[in-house]
Amino acid sequence: MSPPELRAFLQSARTVAVLGAHPNPLKPAHYVPSYLKEKGYELLPVNPAYAGRVLWGRKVVGRLDELEKPVDILNIFRRSEALLGHLEEVLRLRPGLVWLQSGIENPAFARRLEQAGIPVVQDRCLMVVHRQLLG
Repeated sequence: MSPPELRAFLQSARTVAVLGAHPNPLKPAHYVPSYLKEKGYELLPVNPAYAGRVLWGRKVVGRLDELEKPVDILNIFRRSEALLGHLEEVLRLRPGLVWLQSGIENPAFARRLEQAGIPVVQDRCLMVVHRQLLG
C-alpha cells in the first residue's frame, strides 16, 4: 500500500484484532495497542496464554476463530516462524489488512495472504506509521 492508501485505510478502520496481545505495559504487544485504543480503535485481544483476562476493556480470546466481529486490521505480535501456523485462521477471518510488527516478516505467509486478496504490511510498527501518517 502506498502512504496515501495506507492513510485512508487507517482513517476508515475501526476494529483491530491483536494477535499476541500482552498484559505487560512494557511490551510492544501492550503499548502499541494501547496507543491505538487512545486513538479510537476498538481492540480485540487474542492470546491463548491470557484467554479470559480483560485487556483494553475486552475479554481476551485464545484463537482468531473465536472473534465474533469483522476485523479491519489484524495486528500481529508473533515470531516470524510462527506465522504459518496461523495462516488458515487468518484466511477465515479475512481482515482488511494484516500488519506484522517491527522485526516480524515471513514472505511465504504474506504471499499466501496477498494471493487471497488480503494486503500485508511487514516489519513496521503500526504505532509509528500511524503517528507519521495521521499525527
